[in-house]
Amino acid sequence: MALFAQQQKDGKGTATVAAESSFNLIRWFSLLSLVLISSVAVGLGIISTHFVVSESIERDSMLSAQFVQAVAEAEIRHARLPQTVTIADLLDLRQPPHPDVPAALHRQVREEFLDHIEHLPDALLANIYAPDKVVVWSSNPDLIGERFTENQDLEQVFRFKDRVGATYIHLPHNREEQQFIRHHDKFFIENYIPLFNAQGRVGAVVEIYKEPHDLIGRIKRGLAMIWLATLLGGAVLFFGLFRIVRRASRLLSYQQHKLVDNETFVLLGEMSSAIAHSLRNPLASIRSSAELALELEPEDARKSIGDIIGQVDRMSHWVRELLVSARPVNTHPEPVNLPAVLKDCLAAFDHQLKKSGIRVEATVPAVPPVMAHNVLLGQVLHNVLANAIEAMPDGGWLRLRLDCDKNKRKLWLTIADTGKGMSRQQKLMAFRPFYTTKQGGLGVGLVMVKRIMERFGGEVSLNSTENTGTTICLGFSLTEGESNAA
Repeated sequence: MALFAQQQKDGKGTATVAAESSFNLIRWFSLLSLVLISSVAVGLGIISTHFVVSESIERDSMLSAQFVQAVAEAEIRHARLPQTVTIADLLDLRQPPHPDVPAALHRQVREEFLDHIEHLPDALLANIYAPDKVVVWSSNPDLIGERFTENQDLEQVFRFKDRVGATYIHLPHNREEQQFIRHHDKFFIENYIPLFNAQGRVGAVVEIYKEPHDLIGRIKRGLAMIWLATLLGGAVLFFGLFRIVRRASRLLSYQQHKLVDNETFVLLGEMSSAIAHSLRNPLASIRSSAELALELEPEDARKSIGDIIGQVDRMSHWVRELLVSARPVNTHPEPVNLPAVLKDCLAAFDHQLKKSGIRVEATVPAVPPVMAHNVLLGQVLHNVLANAIEAMPDGGWLRLRLDCDKNKRKLWLTIADTGKGMSRQQKLMAFRPFYTTKQGGLGVGLVMVKRIMERFGGEVSLNSTENTGTTICLGFSLTEGESNAA
């Protein structure tokens, strides 16, 4: 038995070191997944918001350009001017009147077009440039006649004949043409729109500064929805993965404990078999010799020989317990009448209960059968009742109660004593093989109880307080017929 104790001590030390140095899957997954998911979510949010803002502003600029060009073409068609005339030919009053356009009609078409430009929605400022970069018209009269040669955007439009747009939050430095009548609140869009003459060259450029209030509102709502969706999506992804990993971690931990228990039981079986085979024959020989000597020796030797027989019987009981605990539980579960088995076990302990002055209080109603095995269930109840009786040498109360929950398909048997109870350390070690606080005990009784209960799909729990008592709860599964009926 010294070998058993040393192995238990070594195993406990190894398990402690492994627990201290083990990889905490939940903690590391929580940290890394939170960082990664947050980074991806923020990155996607930034990219999405940038795309939405850029595309919305570009769309607004394009619509403004299309509107201006459509108005220019509509004015020419409405005035029924010849195809050799475009609106670009009518905007610069410094040029001589077009020979194909009467002066009054020239003035009328120009004024109507400029009126449309001046009253564009959300416009901060509108300028029209001639090819020499001179402002031939502006919604700010102070700018008419000014020439701006350092405007790279304007130069690009005249050179490449394509619309140019930009977005600003603050006024750029050294931009003299940006003399707004009113100041913007959020940001403004600068848009250069080319107007072509009959020869296909850029005859004028319309510069429009807009602060699109409706667009700003839509962008704000779009950004709020994007970030809300990003936040909710990241949270759902994180907690979904966290739940899966936590369940996997618990399953791995359970399987690890089962593996340790199985290895312990394998070692227990090997050592139990070795001990049983080594002790059984010598014990039988000693007992036979002692029984023979008991008949031959004088009276003064009978007491010593009786002690020999008692100790041999005690060691034989150990051997039987080792063999039972090490034997694989291969019996298939079957419907068992739990109250009947409990009644038989109490009857078997009736003499010990009366001798110890233990009073029994049992609440055993009619309950459905449970999935177990008569013989093995008897062993379970025998071990639990024996421990309870040994914990009350000076008498006490032994209380038994049956509770049935058909909705959960469970039957609970609670066995409580008013004995000396257990300390916190003893409760933690109660189901460990070869751990016992009883003098002469082997420490395999509760181990066998747990193995048998788990084999039949049941469970066992223990609660104990020093100097108060111990309560063991055995959970059984109801038979399929009762489960379906429930």
